[in-house]
Amino acid sequence: MAWLLLVVAGALEIVWALALKRAEGLTRFWPSVLGISIALASLVLLGLALKHLPVGTAYAVWVGIGAAGVAVCGMVFLGEQVSVARIVCLALIGIGVAGLRAIDG
Repeated sequence: MAWLLLVVAGALEIVWALALKRAEGLTRFWPSVLGISIALASLVLLGLALKHLPVGTAYAVWVGIGAAGVAVCGMVFLGEQVSVARIVCLALIGIGVAGLRAIDG
């Protein structure tokens, strides 16, 4: 259950980062409210997952899911640069997250 909470928290990290992009420096009210609210939910779920998972592993997985997810969404939906180097780096993040999951079960 802790791993599921952590994955959902990571997915929410993607959503809040994209919402804050739309908030344009917190100058747009509803995207700002959405981003901040979802960030809080993500932190709560991370905190719950930390009751049962090592902090280093959980935080690295949470950040990895968020960072890779936002980067992929940026390339797919926001027209950000796609390159072999970016794809390789994102794959390395995925491998690291999967490796931490395998090690800490």
